[in-house]
Amino acid sequence: MADLFSDGDTATGGGEEHRPLADRLRPASLDEVLGQDHLLCGDGPLARLRATGRIGSLILWGPPGTGKTTIARLLAREVGMEFEQLSAVFAGIADVRKVIDRAARRAQAGQKTLLFVDEIHRFNRSQQDGFLPFVEDGTIVLIGATTENPSFEVNGALLSRCQVLPLKALDEASLLALLKRAEDLTGTTLPLDEDGRRTLVAMADGDGRYLLNMAEELFALPEGDIVPADRLGTVLQRRAPLYDKGQEAHYNLISALHKALRGSDTDAALYWLARMLAGGEDPRYILRRMIRFASEDIGLADPQALQQAILARDAYEFIGSPEGDLALAQCAIYLATAPKSNAAYTAFKKAMRSARKHGSLPPPMHAVNAPTRMMKDLGYGKGYVYDHDIEQGSAGLNYFPEEMARENYYRPQERGFEREIAKRLAYWQRIRDVRAGGKDER
Repeated sequence: MADLFSDGDTATGGGEEHRPLADRLRPASLDEVLGQDHLLCGDGPLARLRATGRIGSLILWGPPGTGKTTIARLLAREVGMEFEQLSAVFAGIADVRKVIDRAARRAQAGQKTLLFVDEIHRFNRSQQDGFLPFVEDGTIVLIGATTENPSFEVNGALLSRCQVLPLKALDEASLLALLKRAEDLTGTTLPLDEDGRRTLVAMADGDGRYLLNMAEELFALPEGDIVPADRLGTVLQRRAPLYDKGQEAHYNLISALHKALRGSDTDAALYWLARMLAGGEDPRYILRRMIRFASEDIGLADPQALQQAILARDAYEFIGSPEGDLALAQCAIYLATAPKSNAAYTAFKKAMRSARKHGSLPPPMHAVNAPTRMMKDLGYGKGYVYDHDIEQGSAGLNYFPEEMARENYYRPQERGFEREIAKRLAYWQRIRDVRAGGKDER
């Protein structure tokens, strides 16, 4: 009986009992792989490759402990290819050349080589490009493994020659099945009740190898009482959340937070905020996004939103973590529950397009000052009316360039404070219409 979750080489030396549990449970065939039915069953891509016996170059993309190395090794075995493995963390150019040379000699003898490159995203651009000629001439079939989004981390030229297969983090059912395999192999029952088993599974966070490492610690405990679920965190070392501030999780989670705020899903916004903070994200980065959100997605529907975001930043800077994290939570609640409008955001984008389209048109003469006699003689300031001298508070002058027709950028929504703004804009437009002789210049 075996499992897929050890993403490294099989241990050598020592008896069976000295090998790590994850290694002892490595699958003996692809049929024993858990959690990747979308690839291995039915019409899944790996199921089709197994049926034809012909494997092309692949990128296996997924979280740690999902079986990327094991799947590559078993694919090579099933189609009768020699398996070679490199880690981009440790391998250099000399190591790659040695593997390619061995593969070339095998190719001359009619033997194909499957080269598995773990963490392929850690090779730089030139190193990744170095595989291209050998993939194209058939010297190797390349299978790269990565925990990072290949769209960002794998060169386009190499990516175009590989099929990308996403692996999923193991779900609860797969992890529970894995624990049962571990108990069957060892002949020992984990010192956990049903609640404890599910807590252990939750602590693994979808990583089968980590689950087996924790199970191995529990198997090593002296026989005795059941370990309560609430004590697992002290008996075992809790896994750090899967979160890399410089990689895809960083952008995915901030996107989820932003969209939850925009969708007024307060509880989801608090969840994604907590996930980012638990993962070690810099609260200042989140605050910068919240300040941006206040202008982009709320705008003048609630003019207090921007002030609340800036105050949250100031509060955090004054208090720091962890007490200051509450200011972020309060800000997230305010932003999520505020009325939403992107009218200011879209208005500014339209104005920027007009600025680029119309070039360097001068302001109308009534909109510029005339500090010198010569400028007055040239017409600077001619026709300007001081708005405060007008009873209604606006003279209705047009401040667009004379060579350009009026454009309407800002269109407030019928939400929040923008309802009042819409009334004011309509009032000022009527004054302009009257001044223009009743003609709507827009």
